[in-house]
Amino acid sequence: MSVLVVVECDGGEVKKSSLEVASYGSQVAQMLGTTATAVAVGEATEANLAQLGEQGISKVLYDAEPRLKDFVNGAYTKLIAAAAEKEGAQVIVLANSNIGAAVGSRLSVRLKASLATNVVELPKNDGGSFTVKRGAFSGKAFADVVLTGDRKILAVKKNSIEALHEAGKTAQVEAFSASLSDADFADAPKQVVMQDQAGGVLLPEADRVVSGGRGMKGPENWHLIEDLAKALGAATACSKPVSDVDWRPHHEHVGQTGITVSPNLYIACGISGAIQHLAGVNSSKVIVVINKDPEAPFFKAADYGIVGDVFEVLPKLTQAVKELN
Repeated sequence: MSVLVVVECDGGEVKKSSLEVASYGSQVAQMLGTTATAVAVGEATEANLAQLGEQGISKVLYDAEPRLKDFVNGAYTKLIAAAAEKEGAQVIVLANSNIGAAVGSRLSVRLKASLATNVVELPKNDGGSFTVKRGAFSGKAFADVVLTGDRKILAVKKNSIEALHEAGKTAQVEAFSASLSDADFADAPKQVVMQDQAGGVLLPEADRVVSGGRGMKGPENWHLIEDLAKALGAATACSKPVSDVDWRPHHEHVGQTGITVSPNLYIACGISGAIQHLAGVNSSKVIVVINKDPEAPFFKAADYGIVGDVFEVLPKLTQAVKELN
């Protein structure tokens, strides 16, 4: 029962979530007494792919077709399916990302495989079937699901698995062609618009996030959020009301109807903590809330809370971070 890991790349770099997935896949392979092979999607470099050996990957398949640089649902699905057939993979592991959500269901139908999304732990092997724990109801509960199909697809929730780093190990990078045709790129976007984050940190992949709400009182005060984010090497985000009034762009909106994040550190500045916002951030390992209202609901979900005026707290916090650095 071999294992295939789907590795997402962007700008030549392997995404952090895919390092976690590679570690997860290699541990599943070890449990099954086999090896883990990866297939790379997106723009990658051979040197960075070879470093996946540190996460326990033995071989990486890479199709250098230039049109695969940007996500195309049909082409990515065919590529991964072809890699699974080549390797005889019975278990496919991918990130529970936008790409993973899009191709996971397609792969499930194409390969007649059982699918579990939002997986948070390693599976239990019950004589051919897998029992996996997955998050449910926006992280408010967990469910144990049993996958009985001959093939199984596991979409792993971000930040739920620690990425392994075994220094000195490298993976073999092998050229691979899925024989993609123009028809496979029929659903390609006509135009790809890249949304730059402050400091160059992509919000969905960010390890640290500094987010602001209506308590910032206006876009003219957002430099306080950006200054702290720059000092921390963090991405910036905002609540839905902030993006609704165009203080910040919609691609920074975090919450149930926006982007879901799972950073190690989430700092909420002037955000009350509506349930819709909490649904998008409750997978964060550490939540810090800064709000002058001691009754703000967000404090109930916080690991650390500061009751104070964000306009007084943020400059002091930024200065403290700079001194620490």
